[in-house]
Amino acid sequence: MGKLNCWEAKKCGREIGGGKTSELGVCPTAMESRLTGTHDGKFGGRACWVVGGTLCGGKEQGTFAQKYHNCEKCDFYVQVKREEGPKFVLSVILLNKLKASPSTRQKLQNQTADRAVVRG
Repeated sequence: MGKLNCWEAKKCGREIGGGKTSELGVCPTAMESRLTGTHDGKFGGRACWVVGGTLCGGKEQGTFAQKYHNCEKCDFYVQVKREEGPKFVLSVILLNKLKASPSTRQKLQNQTADRAVVRG
């Protein structure tokens, strides 16, 4: 089995075309294109802990600063961290990707890829 995105692992139904989007809306993670490819995921699907406005236990979790403490304990976060090992991209780098301009974002993606090669 390949690496799962959060909506596949958590079966929340909030991905684009998911069964609960009419009730709960599409999750911001499922639309966060700036994180596409992070940990081999689709959109923000393998970096959901840095995306604001996600749901956990049926409650909106708020910003990264508000939710990260809970995310660190999440089984999906722990799974991604374990699967990625030394290639796990730190949250500070992911947050910079979200804040960066397109040209800066490309540089950050290249730096992330370079680190993965060096560590690998």
